[in-house]
Amino acid sequence: MDYGKHQAPQGYEPGEGILTTLIRIPVRIVVLVLVLPVRMIWDALTALWHAADRVLLRPLGRAVVWLLDTLVLTPLTWLYTWVLAPLGKAAARLAVALLVWPWIGLWRYVIVPVARYGVAAPAVWLYRSVLTPLGHGLRWIGTALLLPALSGLGNALGWLITVLLIVPLEFLWRYGIVPVVRYGLVVPVVWLYADVLTPLGLGTAWVLGRLWQGTAWVLAQIWRGIAATGRGLGLAVAWLVMTLLVAPLAWTYRRILTPVGREIAAAFEVAWRVAGYVSRAVGRALAAIAWYLIGAPVSWAYRTVCTPVGHFLRDSVWAPARRAAAEAGRAARAALATARETVRQARRDAWRALVGSTDGARSREPRGIPARTLGSTTTVPSAAQATESAPLGEKFAKRV
Repeated sequence: MDYGKHQAPQGYEPGEGILTTLIRIPVRIVVLVLVLPVRMIWDALTALWHAADRVLLRPLGRAVVWLLDTLVLTPLTWLYTWVLAPLGKAAARLAVALLVWPWIGLWRYVIVPVARYGVAAPAVWLYRSVLTPLGHGLRWIGTALLLPALSGLGNALGWLITVLLIVPLEFLWRYGIVPVVRYGLVVPVVWLYADVLTPLGLGTAWVLGRLWQGTAWVLAQIWRGIAATGRGLGLAVAWLVMTLLVAPLAWTYRRILTPVGREIAAAFEVAWRVAGYVSRAVGRALAAIAWYLIGAPVSWAYRTVCTPVGHFLRDSVWAPARRAAAEAGRAARAALATARETVRQARRDAWRALVGSTDGARSREPRGIPARTLGSTTTVPSAAQATESAPLGEKFAKRV
C-alpha cells in the first residue's frame, strides 16, 4: 500500500482544514431542514401576492382611480371651471370696484389736491417769501455784528488767562517742581537700582540657576530609571497578553469561527437555492394537480359547451335581433324625417297662404331641407314630395 498517494475525502478542497470538511455536510442538512419550510412559505406568499396584485389590486386600483376621476376630479374640475372661477372673477371685480377704486379716487381727487394746494403750496410760499429773507437777515447780523464782538471778547479773555494763570504755573513747574523731583527722587532711585539692586539680583539669579541645574539633573536621572522600569514592565505585560489571550483568540477565530461561519453562510445559500428548487417542484406539482382536477374540466366545458352555445346565441339570436333593431331604427328615423318634412312643407304652405308670396315674406319664412321639385333632378332620400299646386303668386316650374 502506498501511503504517499492517499485519496482526499469527498467534499474536501485544497487549503481547507479538516474541521471544515467534517462540519460541511451535517450543517447543510440541518440548514436545509430549517430553511425549506421558510422558503416554501416565502414562495407561497410571493405567489399569493402576485396573484392578488394581478387579480384584485390592479383592477381595484383602476376602479378606485376611475371612481375618483368620475366622482371627485371631474365634478371638482367642472365646479372650479364653471362656478368657482367665474364667481372668483366676479368677486375680484366687485372687490376692486367697492374697495380699491374708492380709495384710489379718494387719494387721487381728494388727498393729493388737498396736500398739494392746501399744505405744500403754502409751505413753499412761507419758506421762499418769509423764512428765507428772515434767515438771510439773521445771518448778516451774526456775521457783521456779533462775530467781531465775540472774537474781541475771546481774545481779551485768552490774554488775561495766559498772563494771570498759565505763566505763573509754567514758572513754578519749570523752576520748582521739576528740580525737586529730579534731584530729590529720581537720581537716588536710579542709583539704588543701578549700584545696589542690579548686582544683588544678578548674584541671586546665578545661585538659583545653579541650584535648578543640579535639581533638574537629579530629577532627570530618576525619571530615566522610572521610564526604563515602566518600559520593561510594559513589554512583559504585552508579551503575556499576546501569548495568553490574543494568540489563542486569534487562533480560535481563524481556525474555528471563520470556517464555521463561512460554512454556515454557504450552507444557508445552498439550502435556500435547493429549497427554491423543491418549492418550485412542489408548486408545479400542485399546479398540475389543480389543472387536471379543475382547469382541464373547466377548459373542456368552455370549449365544448359554452363556446358553441355562445356562437349559436350570437349567430341565431343576437345578430338577427341586432339587425331587426337597426332596421327598425332606420325605419323610425326615416318616418320621423318624413313627418318633419311634411310638417315643414305644410307650415310653409300655410305661411305663404297667410302672408303672401312676396320676397320679404319669403325671406322671413323658415326653410328646411329642400325636397325634390318638378324642375329639379336631385332626389333627396326620405324627403316628402313637393306639392303639385303652385302657391299664390308663384308660377309652375318650367319643364325641361
